[in-house]
Amino acid sequence: MIDLFCKGIKVLDHLKVDTEEEYIEIKKFQDQILVMFDPRRKRKTMKGSCLLPSHSFTGIRTSKELRHMLSLCELKSIACFSVCNQRQNYNQKLYIIPIRTASVRVRIARSSVGSLECGGTGPHSDAYSGFSSPNDHQRIGSLERELEELFDEVKRMIRMGNKNDAIDLLTANYEAVKESLNAGTKGIEEAAILDVIALGYMAVGDLKFVGSLLDMMKEVVDNLKDDAPRLDSILMHMGSMYATLNMFEKSLDTYQRALYIMEGTYGKDSTLLVTPCLGMAKVLGSFGKSTKAIEIYQRVITLLGSSRGAQSKDLVVPLLSLGNLLLKERRANDAETHFTRVLDIYTKLYGQNDGRIGIAMSSLARVKSAQGKSDEAIQLFKRAIQVMKDSNYLSPDDSIMEKMRVDLSELLHAAGRGQEGRELLEECLWITERHKGKEHPLLVTHMINLATSYSRSKNYADAEHLLRRSLQILIKHKGTDDQSISFPMLHLAVTLYHLKNDEEAEKLALEVLRIREKAFGKNSLPVGEALDCLVSIQTRLGKDDSELLELLRRILSIQEREFGYESEEVLVSLKKIVYYLDKLGKKDEKLTLHRRLSVLRKKYNQMVNY
Repeated sequence: MIDLFCKGIKVLDHLKVDTEEEYIEIKKFQDQILVMFDPRRKRKTMKGSCLLPSHSFTGIRTSKELRHMLSLCELKSIACFSVCNQRQNYNQKLYIIPIRTASVRVRIARSSVGSLECGGTGPHSDAYSGFSSPNDHQRIGSLERELEELFDEVKRMIRMGNKNDAIDLLTANYEAVKESLNAGTKGIEEAAILDVIALGYMAVGDLKFVGSLLDMMKEVVDNLKDDAPRLDSILMHMGSMYATLNMFEKSLDTYQRALYIMEGTYGKDSTLLVTPCLGMAKVLGSFGKSTKAIEIYQRVITLLGSSRGAQSKDLVVPLLSLGNLLLKERRANDAETHFTRVLDIYTKLYGQNDGRIGIAMSSLARVKSAQGKSDEAIQLFKRAIQVMKDSNYLSPDDSIMEKMRVDLSELLHAAGRGQEGRELLEECLWITERHKGKEHPLLVTHMINLATSYSRSKNYADAEHLLRRSLQILIKHKGTDDQSISFPMLHLAVTLYHLKNDEEAEKLALEVLRIREKAFGKNSLPVGEALDCLVSIQTRLGKDDSELLELLRRILSIQEREFGYESEEVLVSLKKIVYYLDKLGKKDEKLTLHRRLSVLRKKYNQMVNY
């Protein structure tokens, strides 16, 4: 058996779509980001899924751009971009927004926040409607229309697959506003136009340029007074974009200023504070400040409860978000309270057979799993899936449905009911094939999951077949050097090792190592995983002990940096290194490491006894 790095490649645990709560958070995030001008505006729920890398590789994504596009764009329409070869003919101005130099007073119409429930709808945005300068009414009305026209046109181009044309349009407007900024004009109009352009670049997935645009926006808004019209809205957009770029400190600072402005304008008990508070809580939870995030979620729940009532559906998003954070913090009992409340709200509003009941049940199932109550978790997942099927609330290929099936399958495998778990994974694969086609890259996740299940049952032949097919699909779509192909390739190397096909297994492991060193760096965690697999294969092939020892030293160095000097992973590698030092007669070095190994063994033995 190969002693895989990071305790093995566990695809059932790693290659999964977002959780139900995250799906709703994405929808809320879309409402906050893509609804540019008014927190009351709603959009239809948007769907999508993508191949996710192992959680062992924190911060490494199979397709970074795709991941953000799936979070920020209309997923239903643009899950896969195609490049249009034929350019459309535009008028000469390309929807370029003219920059006004006159001072403008803007009034943004506000009202209480609309329903936050997933899938809700609401009135069309008033965008910039409400500009109040009577002398400039016609000109400001024109700006309002042009801003909406620009963003709507960008979205339309993306939906049609004309990503390059969308970029051309955004670039033309960027050049226009840049001229104004270079001339020294840095007012609210420039900030508003940059805001729209940045959101447009988010939609096309050009995140590098979004960072540059945010720098320009920050320079402008830092010089604006807090009473500048629409500043709070722009700041909230900036906060969300910073968060998407993992610039959490800047995101938090920006949200805090928006909240300060809105508290001064609408009071500290206004439900209009919900949007910036939810954004702040999400950011705080993302970089380890969970205690403060929990406080803010509780504030939102109190605000909405006081305004809308304890059974309002608007409480669903903050309750789910808080429950999810508590679950992440291993406070399963506290999370259960909030998920149960969501279930009660949905049941009273929609009855026992509504699809939203299934979503709430699946959240409770995750709690039961975290509490170690596997049988209860399995039953809840089964009931949730059945309710979703019977209600036709979501399409069978929706990411929420997919996530439920994968989670249930993992629980069944852990409970020793592998055949039942495999049937669910086969269902996932079949549904994706039917809806996406037999060569779609989204199939790869399910193929690897199913192959992992086969491997657990020692059915390596079927696992090999699926892994070869998944590798062919990814190579067809990504090429032979893309880092994403290294994941099924390494799984295939492990499977071939079990089938005693060591020569091909070594060849694949070496190719994975080459790809990952180039993509992630020679001292990265994915490289360490490939090295560990390679050592096991080459050991059975009888490779030189000195060479194997050097590979093990590389692995140990990576593990010490990533997991700490006293981690369990380090303990395992130290055992191997001590073995080879003894075999090579390096007694002095062996003695030093053997002492360290003895200390770690004693530590873990005490933990086991405890």
